[in-house]
Amino acid sequence: MKLNYKRTFLIGLAFLSISAFWQMYDNIIPLILQGTFHLGETVTGVIMAADNVLALILLPVFGALSDRVDTKIGKRMPFIVGGTVLAVVFLMFLSAAERKVNLVLFVITLLALLISMGLYRSPAVALMPDLTPNKLRSKGNAIINLMGAVGGVYTLIMIRFLTGKGEHPDYFPLFASVAVLMMGSVCILFLTINEKKIRAGMEEEISACGEKVREQENAAGNANPEEMPPKRETSRERIFEGDASKEKEEKKEEAMPPPVKKSMYFLLLSIFLWFTAYNAVTTAFSRYTKVVWRLEGGGFADCLMVATVAAIISYVPIGNISSRIGRKKTILGGIILMSICYFAAIFANVYHPVINIAFAAIGIGWAAINVNSYPMIVEMGKGSDIGKFTGTYYTFSMTAQIVTPILSGFLLEKISYRTLFPYALLFSAAAFVTMCQVHHGDTRPDKKKSVLENFDVDD
Repeated sequence: MKLNYKRTFLIGLAFLSISAFWQMYDNIIPLILQGTFHLGETVTGVIMAADNVLALILLPVFGALSDRVDTKIGKRMPFIVGGTVLAVVFLMFLSAAERKVNLVLFVITLLALLISMGLYRSPAVALMPDLTPNKLRSKGNAIINLMGAVGGVYTLIMIRFLTGKGEHPDYFPLFASVAVLMMGSVCILFLTINEKKIRAGMEEEISACGEKVREQENAAGNANPEEMPPKRETSRERIFEGDASKEKEEKKEEAMPPPVKKSMYFLLLSIFLWFTAYNAVTTAFSRYTKVVWRLEGGGFADCLMVATVAAIISYVPIGNISSRIGRKKTILGGIILMSICYFAAIFANVYHPVINIAFAAIGIGWAAINVNSYPMIVEMGKGSDIGKFTGTYYTFSMTAQIVTPILSGFLLEKISYRTLFPYALLFSAAAFVTMCQVHHGDTRPDKKKSVLENFDVDD
């Protein structure tokens, strides 16, 4: 079987719309909270952490709910379409509340907007695995990540050209541009992807493929028909669901050995620390550039765009480097690269184009970490409860993204904006120390079969 690239790109439109929104949320909402409503950094940090608090609650709930429902348009599509429509409506209301300088209405609308986004984030991510055979999901996830990157870059371009200068610019054009992309993307998705029909057709194709394999084995005399598993079991378990018997064997394996568990804990602590450093910069950067570097409008988007594009370009060489020197050394190299850039940024008093080089290096360093950290979790979890540690991985990363906007915001407000990069450097250095204590899960990954598989990362 081969991956249907056109269909996978269309499925990725849902994630494209999500990424476009969050890029705007992370960079523009803090500016509005401070520039329009004159809130302090600490309160701004608390509000900015709300999306991650809601995500911890809403994502598993609506992900599980979408597993259980079955409508005429599918399992995931009702949540994707409904959530997008609500999000676009509330996004326009948010713009109106900002124009009227009504803080209460703004906060209430923002809460409703975040809940709307939570409605369809998990179903949108689950749509690709639903409609893609198991062995093709790595390439499929690579395409989904690329589509998400496109959404983020689109928003940064809109920020660059549609955000006006001054203390209180008009954000309506920017909000409208993101809303149009979100609505347009999901409309195309809905009109071109018939979830139930594709699912049924895929299962028929899988069954036919399984039957063909059976016939070839029988013709070659390599199998006794009486000993072969039922047709349905062959197609669904071998190709789509994975080998269920293998999962049962894994569950019977012994618990994780203490040395491996110690490495796991240090890796999870490292994840918390590098997310604490990185998310502080991405959340506060738009305000930092305005206060310290005196940039106006959407000028700050240039640096973030450079970092995003550099990360995308670096996925392929990073995958090759990891296969040569191992995941741990690649991660440590990424941490060092980011730490050097954080250190250099401390001494940047004004914006200079050279700063874009540093942000390109930050993007490359972050990609080096993202490509390798989750696979190390999986490697150490072999024979144990991988699902448990996968959940723990996301818990540690999201907890960091809840804590760091508040903690860094407090320092920005009570001490100085210039604490931002020393703060990031401190936690990045701490992540290097804890990562050095990780002594397991450092296998050298196989070289990717195709360029696309280098983009198959977990964020």
